[in-house]
Amino acid sequence: MERDIIMNETKQYIVVKLGGEQYGIDISYVDNIVRMQKITRVPKVQPYFKGIINLRGEVVPVMSIRTKMGLSDDEFTDATRIIILKIEEQGSLGIIIDAVKEVVTLAKDEIDKVAYDAKDEKNNFINGIGKHGEELISLFDINCIIGEREAVL
Repeated sequence: MERDIIMNETKQYIVVKLGGEQYGIDISYVDNIVRMQKITRVPKVQPYFKGIINLRGEVVPVMSIRTKMGLSDDEFTDATRIIILKIEEQGSLGIIIDAVKEVVTLAKDEIDKVAYDAKDEKNNFINGIGKHGEELISLFDINCIIGEREAVL
């Protein structure tokens, strides 16, 4: 019986939309979801950093996942949101997404690992594919997204 509980360990993900694709963000990283607001530009930063916002007195850097992944530019609509991630060492970071869809709970057996291919940079941001009903959800590797590997190059 104890083995069954371990095998059926679940995690919750916030499902977001970027373009026509669905992505999952581990809910344990999510601190807040806020409406799009004025982003103050910061000079001489990587192109995917859009600037900073003031969130209840806290200055939070905001990043475009679309730009970092090499997708088309962000298109801001009424559904556009900034997801505030809490990362232990770095503090808070906002990521711009097209829309929040839902929260799903996935068991380990509903998640397939993605084979890592160093040549395919887009896959570096994904650490699994979740199967939720008939839908597939690409699961973000938050540590890869927030990592500063480009700064080393």
